Amino acid sequence: MSQSIDLAPVNALDQAGFARVFGSVFEHFPQAAAGAWAQRPFASVAALHDAMMDVVRQLDDKGQRDFLNLHPLLSGANIRAGTMTADSNAEQRSAGLDAMSAQQEASLDRMNAAYLARHGFPFIICVRHYTREGIFAALERRVDRSTPVELDEALAQIAAITRGRLDARLNTLAS
Repeated sequence: MSQSIDLAPVNALDQAGFARVFGSVFEHFPQAAAGAWAQRPFASVAALHDAMMDVVRQLDDKGQRDFLNLHPLLSGANIRAGTMTADSNAEQRSAGLDAMSAQQEASLDRMNAAYLARHGFPFIICVRHYTREGIFAALERRVDRSTPVELDEALAQIAAITRGRLDARLNTLAS
């Protein structure tokens, strides 16, 4: 997405309009948009995204963990059940998580459970940046890392996920 998008219409949105357009950028966390709205006017898309990320970064440890626990597990079953947001569903499909063998699904479920038990929040990865095999490799590699390192990594992955979602919303507004 071009950084030259005209943000005047975004900066002119009232709080309700801003929440309507951007409230779903962060998974089940419209507070990111609500907190960012007060930081207008935004000079760039990066500044808008940073303002939203800052809401998450300013949460205390428990708040960040609660936020992370709003995210779904990577799961073919979740895709088929339709229990995730439209964004998560599309993102997980894009990585082929809807086309796994029964053995792959069972392996992913085991690794997700081990990660969640160790760190206390789900494994989070920007699936659009990985193949299915890359996701499995990253999960296997990250499960044994320290929880503080994984907390930082989860927030970095969320930054990548939400930047893509924000860009998509801005593209829709520009159309």
